[in-house]
Amino acid sequence: MQMDFVSEPLLRGARTAPADRSPRAGGRIRWSAVLAALAAMAAGGQAATETAMPRATAFAEPDPGAMRVAQLVQGDPLRRQHPDGLPSLLREIGNTTTLAVDEFPVFIESFADPELMRHPIVYVNFADRRDWTLGEDEVTALRDYLSRGGFVFIDAGINAEFLRADARYGQHHSFADWQVSPPVEEAFRQVFPEARFEALPRDHGFFRAFYAGLPDPEVLPEAIRPYVVNEKWPQGTYSTMALKIDGRPAVFAMPIIAMGWGSDDLGQWTNRISFRVRESAEGLSDRLQLAAYGGERFTTTREDGRTETIYCEERATPAWVEEPEGRWRVFRYYHSEEISDYAHRFYTRLGVNLFVWALTE
Repeated sequence: MQMDFVSEPLLRGARTAPADRSPRAGGRIRWSAVLAALAAMAAGGQAATETAMPRATAFAEPDPGAMRVAQLVQGDPLRRQHPDGLPSLLREIGNTTTLAVDEFPVFIESFADPELMRHPIVYVNFADRRDWTLGEDEVTALRDYLSRGGFVFIDAGINAEFLRADARYGQHHSFADWQVSPPVEEAFRQVFPEARFEALPRDHGFFRAFYAGLPDPEVLPEAIRPYVVNEKWPQGTYSTMALKIDGRPAVFAMPIIAMGWGSDDLGQWTNRISFRVRESAEGLSDRLQLAAYGGERFTTTREDGRTETIYCEERATPAWVEEPEGRWRVFRYYHSEEISDYAHRFYTRLGVNLFVWALTE
């Protein structure tokens, strides 16, 4: 199970791919077909709504030969979560893949903005939308957008129960849960009443769309290496819930990953990431069952649908867990430059896989 937190033209020329990249790296481009479908709908419905909605905002001159991602932010885009995250990731995609992607997103405030129909991917950070109740115009526009091939990624759209008291907690803690945050679940139930988010299987092609497996774990401390490889991110996978439309995964929700994307102009990561690791010892389960406890307890959902109980003596900081098979484990926190760099590389690779899969599948 992953558990991290922050402490502090269509194709360009092909590039050499390292051994751990998937052979699908240069996959077929689907976004031009999606754009054609979305543009046709936009042309038919734009006149009635063009003056009713605010125009999308961009902070840089677009690359005319590149695809642009839409980013939904309610309010001032300058105050969005992880402002360096998405541009850094899009720049990485442009530098390492054959996809021509502009590093600067187009900002929209609503799913009803007609600009939505000009972009095959919409990125939304859960905390950048204050109210997830959709108006009728948004319900209609989002239903049309997804039905015609659009894709929505909701970062921090999975927040474990112990992180839900404040949206900011989910921006700095990644915890594997297989339940979409209730506001997101309710919002998409407005759009597709019969559809439900489902766990994305770990053998899904998304996890191997460009990079396959984990970065080399030999750089990690030996004490935590087996946990990272076998439990935390097995085969380079991650807690992902998907909403399917006509059999196609059209919406992804995950715990926060943009916290691992941001880099500055010198290529340095803009924050530090630590690991939260489950550990056990002989007799620990018996001792924890009898331990005095003065904090709160929360329920989380595992990949197999079973639940476990998380005990927090400090807010948003798990201390130990009661797992469904009767085992108890404590959470131990690890901090180092090597751990932080490894987490950044993993989250960046995961982000590259996400956009490559969405644009080529």
